[in-house]
Amino acid sequence: MENWKIKLSLYLNYFVFAMLLNSVGILIQKSINTYHVDELSASSLEAFKDLSIAFVSFLIGSFLPRLGYKRGMLISLALVFTGCLQMYFGNSFTSVRILFACVGISFAVVKVSVYSLVGLLVNNDKEHKGFLSSIESFFMIGIAVAFVGFPLFYSETDPNAWLRVYLVVAALIAISFVFLLFADFKSLNYQIPGTNISDDFKQMVGLLKRPLVSVFAIAAFMYVMTEQGIMSWLPTFNEKVLHLPEKLSVFMAVILMLSIAGGRYLSSILIKKVYWLVLLVACLIGAGLMVIIVLPQTNNLAIKEINSLTDVPIIAYVFPLIGFFLAPIYPLVNSIVLSSTEKVLHSPMASLLVFFSAIGGTLGSRLVGYLFKNVGGEKAFYFALIPMAILAICLFILNNIQKKSTTSIEFNTSEGH
Repeated sequence: MENWKIKLSLYLNYFVFAMLLNSVGILIQKSINTYHVDELSASSLEAFKDLSIAFVSFLIGSFLPRLGYKRGMLISLALVFTGCLQMYFGNSFTSVRILFACVGISFAVVKVSVYSLVGLLVNNDKEHKGFLSSIESFFMIGIAVAFVGFPLFYSETDPNAWLRVYLVVAALIAISFVFLLFADFKSLNYQIPGTNISDDFKQMVGLLKRPLVSVFAIAAFMYVMTEQGIMSWLPTFNEKVLHLPEKLSVFMAVILMLSIAGGRYLSSILIKKVYWLVLLVACLIGAGLMVIIVLPQTNNLAIKEINSLTDVPIIAYVFPLIGFFLAPIYPLVNSIVLSSTEKVLHSPMASLLVFFSAIGGTLGSRLVGYLFKNVGGEKAFYFALIPMAILAICLFILNNIQKKSTTSIEFNTSEGH
């Protein structure tokens, strides 16, 4: 397989960052229970992660091709390795904030690199959608591993035992660093957007004038607000609303990650046979029905002793399956925008995609944190119906813009003949 070493290194890097990036839900719960901060303060962790991603991705997108994708990812791995060690030795809420700042900065570079390189590693639009969906699916597997792995380090006798997970993650990062170091990127010939750094940045800002980008910005914002809001607060929802023990509440959240991974893998196959708009609208309807039908079952849920998985309320198994319906939306919408953009502008375009996604993520988590504190966990997730409805409208607009763009290209081509 052509460029298999590069592709494998992208999967490995994404896997490592998936474990750290989306452990924010676990760390929100830990910060409340171990460092005794309130829900609103704990939700600031999402901001440390996502605002770092947003700020760095906006700056790095135009500059990254000059720095080099490989060099950028190596620097990122070194930074997050340091962040894991300071978390282990620091053991405080401040250390958690520093960790997520390091993770956010590093992931911004890695994600822009991955999104930029996908276009160089595939041959057509369908391959682009399939490869991006499979990478995002593998990302969810990394998150699932984190939600299974973190609780394995919990101890009733040693309150600091859970910190040892960061030594294991640091070791995985070191392995990823070595693997990336020996991957050969010389076969990839990519262009630099402008004539200098200032021109590169102007090219990126100029992309904001495109209608496709403006609509995507709203769509990404709404999607990530929905997904991150649910993902980051599901362990706390399981503990506070469904009355599960702390360790089990994290384990049960794995269902969400696996359902998203499964949904993205299945969509990477279906997208070759089903038109993307039909697929995504069906997914949104399914997700909306999950909220409307399943969440009311939490009303006046009786507290009972839980000694085994059979004692867990059925809603803890069913509601996380919403991830199966949400799963295909993000990678497919990203792929539509990237594959409609010239390859020379994929890096600055990817930086804009990451920027808007990060802003949506941090606002989503803050909003759910506010709702948890002020209206209760039983009602907090109902807010997801609003961004879902706006997202559905955005999909139809994106479809119209893409069709007009395609028609325009075909018309100009036929005129040339």
